[in-house]
Amino acid sequence: MVEENFTEDSSDDQMVLEEEKFDVVYECLRCNVQVSLIELNRLPEIKCICGFRVFTKIRPPIVKTVKAL
Repeated sequence: MVEENFTEDSSDDQMVLEEEKFDVVYECLRCNVQVSLIELNRLPEIKCICGFRVFTKIRPPIVKTVKAL
């Protein structure tokens, strides 16, 4: 049973690392303030510091290329 608990803990650590890799950033449409998803989750309601409630997701700068067959 001790080994089972150890494997569960290691899977939790892997999930935390995956969340840190893919940090999502949102931007307010009114004042262009950038906020991470973690900061938005801390607040009781999803609202910018200016009071606006509409956010856009900022795309990562990585461009994916796909080769044609």
